[in-house]
Amino acid sequence: MFDTISMLVNAFGPSGRENRVAEVVTQMIKDKVDEISSDAMGNLIAVKKGSGKKIMLAAHMDEIGLIITTIDDKGFLRFGTVGGVLPLISLGQRVVFENGLTGVVWYEESIESMKDAKIDKMYIDIGAKTREQARELVEIGDMAVFEGRPVEQNGLIISKALDDRVGCAILAELARRCPATDNEIYYVFTTQEEVGLRGARTAAYAIRPDLAIAIDVTRTGDTPKSKPGAVSLGEGPAIKVKDNSVIAHPRIRERLVDCARENGIPFQFEVVDKGGTDAGSIHITAGGIPSGGVSIPTRFIHSASEIVDIKDVENAARLLEAFIKF
Repeated sequence: MFDTISMLVNAFGPSGRENRVAEVVTQMIKDKVDEISSDAMGNLIAVKKGSGKKIMLAAHMDEIGLIITTIDDKGFLRFGTVGGVLPLISLGQRVVFENGLTGVVWYEESIESMKDAKIDKMYIDIGAKTREQARELVEIGDMAVFEGRPVEQNGLIISKALDDRVGCAILAELARRCPATDNEIYYVFTTQEEVGLRGARTAAYAIRPDLAIAIDVTRTGDTPKSKPGAVSLGEGPAIKVKDNSVIAHPRIRERLVDCARENGIPFQFEVVDKGGTDAGSIHITAGGIPSGGVSIPTRFIHSASEIVDIKDVENAARLLEAFIKF
């Protein structure tokens, strides 16, 4: 599973630029599904045909990033954000553009407090000396993502973009296992989740599944003096009850719980007031689709060093495999 995750997190893929991730996924699963295609939004949709229920499993391919807005006369790049980028977490981080160019995020040194280090007071240094030199390397509208190579340590994975390449890895692994089921399974690798749950909406409208599950990450409450939270690393995947975008359908939630208990899979419940997943757009599409979620407990979400427990990832795959067989 670590190798699969590594291949996915190393693929460049901010919101709206997910094609490289889609190419990696395609190579992983193309021989294990009956159909594979992409739609106008760039969603990658793989189908394992069956005569039973149409089940949509969704994980988003996009990661947060930065987008270049201006280049000053000394070659420094000003930028906006793509998704939920936190200014203080971004400071001093390396970023990488699609062409391999590396830059460093820094702040105007005239600010008096780090609390004032807002995005409009920050820039990317690519080592250019003039605007002309910078424009030979990067253009307005180009995107960059944070650098953070994946590391496996003490049973944990540390990496950028685990939100939500870990979900993509779970779906890819599940597709490669080819679990025997009469149900028709749609493995959907969605786009633009970080900027408004957009890709999943169009995919769900086209597929019109009988039910759907979004696989994503969720914050933990197990670090020193963290905000209270019931979810911890290593205690199993979290079955979604509620987030800010969806209240999980009772039938989906209960069936996930039954599958976990019947198969001896540890699990937790996810109840959060902030954030959302693709289930938030899927469940209100095409007249309404019963939807739920399976989330991977993750520390330091939307940083270049997110952390998950490999056991939670593997147990999430086991849980979903049991679910699609019902």
